[in-house]
Amino acid sequence: MAIRALRARTRSQAQAVPAPHAEAQEGVGEQLRELRRAKGMTLTAVASEAGISVGYLSQIERNQSRLPIGVLRRISDVLGIHINYFFQREAGGRADERDIVVRAANRRRMTFTGLGISEELLTPNLKGPLEMLMSTIEPGADSEDYSHDGVEAGLVIKGTLDLWVAGRRFRLAAGDSFSFRSTEVHRCANPGRVATQVVWVITPPHY
Repeated sequence: MAIRALRARTRSQAQAVPAPHAEAQEGVGEQLRELRRAKGMTLTAVASEAGISVGYLSQIERNQSRLPIGVLRRISDVLGIHINYFFQREAGGRADERDIVVRAANRRRMTFTGLGISEELLTPNLKGPLEMLMSTIEPGADSEDYSHDGVEAGLVIKGTLDLWVAGRRFRLAAGDSFSFRSTEVHRCANPGRVATQVVWVITPPHY
């Protein structure tokens, strides 16, 4: 599941928040700026089409504001690219196996500024009929209600996960698993004191 956003207590708190993993996140903001400039688009034009303010977009490009997946998706649409562009470039590893095997050290990663959420792609690419992700959700991280095409299933590897599907709430612990239609409005959160890790399988690929 692609986690959408850490719920902000106030709109002002969503501004000027440094990334918890700045070194991993820097590429997203920089790539957005590079893509926008390469396409000859102004901050004003992109912000207007994405439905956000110019100041917010500027802060995103400088990694100074939270970047929910929903906002990144809207900006990606404006720039004419798929969101999987923001996973780290092609997975490393031996050329004779990387179309099938993903070694732990070679996972492609994406971290969202200020959200306490990161994704690791466990499948070699997103060209097939499904994707598998490892989500690390820091304590207090909470997604917004969200739905999309497809079906998804998950397994909690570590920590505690609160999961809502079509208004029903479930508290899951390590070893618990689940499955539901992605068209159902769903949401998840980490209510615990340690990071939660969840393996998600989604079909068709959502990123």
